Amino acid sequence: MAFIKRLYERFASLVHELAKFGSIGAIAFVLDTGIYNLFLLGLEWGPMTSKVIATTISATFAYVGNRFWTFRHREQSGLTREYFLFFLLNGIALLFGLLVIGFTKYTLELHDGLSLNIANLVGIGFGTLFRYWSYKKWVFMEATEPIPVELPKTEVRQDR
Repeated sequence: MAFIKRLYERFASLVHELAKFGSIGAIAFVLDTGIYNLFLLGLEWGPMTSKVIATTISATFAYVGNRFWTFRHREQSGLTREYFLFFLLNGIALLFGLLVIGFTKYTLELHDGLSLNIANLVGIGFGTLFRYWSYKKWVFMEATEPIPVELPKTEVRQDR
């Protein structure tokens, strides 16, 4: 039991960070796939256009969630810089999705909703792995100074 406790203590911050990242990612995933299917199947737009719109909306949600919840303990290097890098890296991750969807539609010539959704899921998987690694490395960097857990204690003066 002591081994498990030491193991948890060693990786607690990573476990919590991954849980938060996963929660934001799950909501972004629902947004991405829902919007993708709305445009692809509901409005009958092309799969590539549908993917770009869905990813743009879900990435905006993910940025806000990750900046202000998942990685709030990390250094803030300025919203403009972070936002630019975040969407640049999401653009790269979007390429994973577009490549898989494009391969499915144009190379394998599978045009049905199920095949395109499976391709979307595979692309999201590759993109998620890339995003987690790249966000930690370039967007939400480690704090250079420890962030206080609680407010500093102040002396209370009582005049008698």
